Amino acid sequence: MSDIQESEDVKTQGEGPIKVSYVFPNGDKYEGECNRCAGVMMRSGTGTHTSAGGIIYTGEWLEDKMHGRGTLNHPSGALYEGEFKDNMYHGTGRYTFPDGSTYKGPFNKNRLEGDGAFTNTQGLVWTGEFHGKAALGLNMLHNI
Repeated sequence: MSDIQESEDVKTQGEGPIKVSYVFPNGDKYEGECNRCAGVMMRSGTGTHTSAGGIIYTGEWLEDKMHGRGTLNHPSGALYEGEFKDNMYHGTGRYTFPDGSTYKGPFNKNRLEGDGAFTNTQGLVWTGEFHGKAALGLNMLHNI
């Protein structure tokens, strides 16, 4: 957002972050909080960024990056809810795939990483160690 120029759509509300509504040249839109750092406006605090392609992120920002808790909706129907760090899924989260199956557990730099649970479209739950695309030795939970 380094190209944001303060204009009539930037409103200061007392002390703290500046509230903005900004449309980028590529059609993306951001509504939320910003801070000024060395004369440059950066997304910081909470806000919603909607890409021209229909991806919507609502959550926390730090130094112009998705960072903290948030939700990322994709036009495909995929949805991530959880922790972000430096624009990546990082920490605990839940990813819903376009077919409705889900993974819940830890993420490390956009990768499934650690003890998690995968629920398929039939409702069967598989638990165990996930390492990116590999998940050897998963256990299926039985409802008895």
